[in-house]
Amino acid sequence: MKLHDLKPANGGGVKPRKRVGRGYGSGLGHTSGRGRDGQNSRSGGGVRPGFEGGQMPLFRRLPKRGFTNIFSKVYGEVNVEQLNRFEDGTVVTEELLIEEGIVKKSKAKDGVKILGAGELTKKLTVQATKFTKSAMDKIAQAGGKAEEV
Repeated sequence: MKLHDLKPANGGGVKPRKRVGRGYGSGLGHTSGRGRDGQNSRSGGGVRPGFEGGQMPLFRRLPKRGFTNIFSKVYGEVNVEQLNRFEDGTVVTEELLIEEGIVKKSKAKDGVKILGAGELTKKLTVQATKFTKSAMDKIAQAGGKAEEV
């Protein structure tokens, strides 16, 4: 299939473009579909998002709740069973996990944490920011090493 072969799905269609201000006969001449007067008929007219005509806006009517801890850390989380895809003897680093698509870079802002869910059958050297106790035990049982970076 090429770009010139594309067409709408069966039953679908393509609406013609609105050509405003092209005379009375077009149906969109004179005021160009904006009506006669008022804020929305003017250029640059209209109200900002969330404006409710002077009524107390929703975001101000609702109570404030919670708080954001500015010292919180965001770790990309990986279970030990996900490490089985690597060959024996591989040095598994945070960069390798991101490259392989196991962890997203945006999720691993402060590093990667290895969790202990599942079983590990490969002998690996795992370098990460943090490990759970069960993850360290499972890596050691498989004959590998867990190194905190």
